[in-house]
Amino acid sequence: MKEFIVNSIFFGAVISLAAYEAGLVIKRKFKLAILNPLLIGTACVMAVLLLLKVEYKHYYESAKYISYLLTPATVCLAVPLYQQIELLKKNLRAVTGGIAAGVLTSLLGVFLLSKLFALNHVQYITLLPKSITTAIGMDLSRELGGIETITVAVIIITGILGNMSAEFICKIFKIQEPVAKGLAIGTASHAIGTTKAMEIGEIEGAMSSLAIAVAGLMTVLGASVFAKLM
Repeated sequence: MKEFIVNSIFFGAVISLAAYEAGLVIKRKFKLAILNPLLIGTACVMAVLLLLKVEYKHYYESAKYISYLLTPATVCLAVPLYQQIELLKKNLRAVTGGIAAGVLTSLLGVFLLSKLFALNHVQYITLLPKSITTAIGMDLSRELGGIETITVAVIIITGILGNMSAEFICKIFKIQEPVAKGLAIGTASHAIGTTKAMEIGEIEGAMSSLAIAVAGLMTVLGASVFAKLM
């Protein structure tokens, strides 16, 4: 059985999609924020790999084809942004300032926590891209000398937490402006958070899509500077 799985070119993709679908079913049934489909899907895949004693490298060989769709899927987020282009023009200064503030907060937060927990340089730079999309974060981590696989895990965890807590945080801080909601979610939790922004509203989704790209570029520039601070 294990040999069949290791040699299969579809096992990773099939188990990943099946696990995510199971997460969607559970989320629709119980309607709890903590039951995030991606979180449940990740847990299910881990459980299957542990149960069947399949190494990650063998799983990834047959699951990497899904990863190839990540970049074009991110690019497609430009469609809702184009539909809200006039709103973007009216709020250009606020949008730019908001995203810049979010990126600076993310980088500064990683720096302060790394100091607090006495992380070494490699661990520190591995965490710097935590709030940007995987397509950019992986390359950034590799160029800075970080541990790419851990960066991916941190990015996914950040996105899931953002997806789960976005609405709750907006309610707590009484953030009602759609543009502000979208920018905050996209800047803090990239594409995974953007799926929640799109559920909240069309404007939120468009602004969150914009934040993914702009925050990614700003983080690439900012991380290069912050990487030298520790």
